[in-house]
Amino acid sequence: MSRILIIGASWVGDAVLSQPLLAALKRRDPGCDIDVLAPPWTRGVLTRMPEVTRILDNPFGHGQLQLLSRRALGRQLRQAGYRQAIVLPNSLKSALIPWFARIPLRTGYVGEMRHFLLNDARVLDRTALPLMVERFAALALEKSERLQQPVPAPRLEANLAQQAATLRRLNLSLAQPVAVLCPGAEFGAAKRWPVRHFAAAAQQLMAQGFQIWLLGSKKDQPIAAQIALAVTGPVHNLCGATDLAEAVDLLAAAQRVISNDSGLMHVAAALDRPMVAVFGSSSPEFTPPLSDQAQVVRLGLPCSPCFKRECPLGHLKCLEDLTPDRVMARWNPALPR
Repeated sequence: MSRILIIGASWVGDAVLSQPLLAALKRRDPGCDIDVLAPPWTRGVLTRMPEVTRILDNPFGHGQLQLLSRRALGRQLRQAGYRQAIVLPNSLKSALIPWFARIPLRTGYVGEMRHFLLNDARVLDRTALPLMVERFAALALEKSERLQQPVPAPRLEANLAQQAATLRRLNLSLAQPVAVLCPGAEFGAAKRWPVRHFAAAAQQLMAQGFQIWLLGSKKDQPIAAQIALAVTGPVHNLCGATDLAEAVDLLAAAQRVISNDSGLMHVAAALDRPMVAVFGSSSPEFTPPLSDQAQVVRLGLPCSPCFKRECPLGHLKCLEDLTPDRVMARWNPALPR
């Protein structure tokens, strides 16, 4: 039985976008074992990918070289007998562990002076592979092969038994249809739709008979609390109340999702939930939500996308002027689109 080691992505959304790569590896070699070495905060989505055999927590933080510790981990992994490592991040540091582990085939894109660490180094053609999901999936192929496009969309599988347990723990019910709002965005404020807009959308959804769940990390609790205060009626602020795997399971129960460009946006898309994704400072041309049920709404102002954490002009018009009615119109044909 062959074994493959994936050096996983550092962001939750990127981890979701790596699933088609894992599925392609399984199609080529159904009996292979796929282990993923990834940051602990991405574990929750990896546990919902049936292609993954084992998840190994990557103990190294962003920017930390820790050469001796990486060498020790690489030597520890030698005994696993991996035939191939596929390195998703573009940093030199991420390619060190497979090299120390003496994995025979080490695949990844050329970047950050790491060519000597990869013996299957690929030169990225950004024009031929404009989407991140395509760039990941192409690494499952031989260097001479051409990627068939479009790539299958990422897919996650919710654990329904765990979903039921989480519903009981949080005293939630599915007797009423669920609308999930994801108000956070780890990258920065320039990707976050304003609190008052989320609150207005929540109010409209409640009027249509939906219960409102606010989902996100502990860092999103203050924003979610502001949204809940601005809404007349009960709102379930679940930010920080779940781990990522539980959040995946809860999102699977949603009939409506409104999300910023964030990791949970990609989770909702991979669960094929009806969703409107709000884009401000970022662009859907590189990492869009990949689902027929996902719709993107953005203003396309001359100053966007700027890809900044904070609005460099100080007005954040790309999100401030994106009204709740424009978002809700994606579901209500009676409203102007």
